[in-house]
Amino acid sequence: MKLSKIKTWLLLSLLVIGGALSLASCSANTDQPSSTPTIERIAQRGKVLVGTTGDYRPLSFREPETGEYWGFGIELAREIARKLGVSIEFVRTSWPTLTADVLAEPQQFDFAIGGITITDTRRETMLMSEGYLCNGKTILCRASEADRYQSLADLDKSEVRVMVNPGGLNEKFANQNLTHATIIVHQRNEEIPTLIAEGEADVMITEITEAPYYVQTDSRLAAPLLNAPFSHGEIGVLMRQGQDDLLQSINDLIRQMKSDGSLRRLHEKYGLVYGY
Repeated sequence: MKLSKIKTWLLLSLLVIGGALSLASCSANTDQPSSTPTIERIAQRGKVLVGTTGDYRPLSFREPETGEYWGFGIELAREIARKLGVSIEFVRTSWPTLTADVLAEPQQFDFAIGGITITDTRRETMLMSEGYLCNGKTILCRASEADRYQSLADLDKSEVRVMVNPGGLNEKFANQNLTHATIIVHQRNEEIPTLIAEGEADVMITEITEAPYYVQTDSRLAAPLLNAPFSHGEIGVLMRQGQDDLLQSINDLIRQMKSDGSLRRLHEKYGLVYGY
């Protein structure tokens, strides 16, 4: 082989090898964010992204006129952001799409908060924090009919119209336990209490975390089974798997707030039951 041809062959070989190394380097850079600890990624971004429905007074509500978020869960989310030393941005999710949004690619938010019940089903595919709020299924009805509903059997009658929001545990509870009642699914959870008060339905399946707010703000409503809920559970922070450092940080904050009394004060501010 002539010298000039050998030089040409060597040059082409070096170009091919260099290109392969370059592609490998790009591939490694693409994979790097997923291996970076969650808290480090949040710090690099400078803000934490928080998924919330914004339709669940007094835990997470978005004012339609201003877009401002408020509630128990919102304040807890801001405490988490403060601990991480970053700003906060809220991302809208919904009860029907909550799981899909947590697991979405690319990732939509770092964690979700606001009335999310801790369940074994959620823990099978996602991570959930320790509980920071006790909850349980109860009802809202018109104050004038409070004596009519004293048990689950009183609800499960064909003449009783039960309204629930779609996609969450309230709808699941109604479908499993009220086989004779007329179940009405209404898309906007925050509108249901007013619809009950106005006679569009008779009963709302809700939680002991939500019912007191509406009883206090609308004298037409009552929660006759508030102290005898149909179920008992806890509300926690939800996130995708692989974020164990963030989960640990949030659990540490919840424990600290329980210990120093700030969680109790937050319960009292929103008129919620403190069970710790």
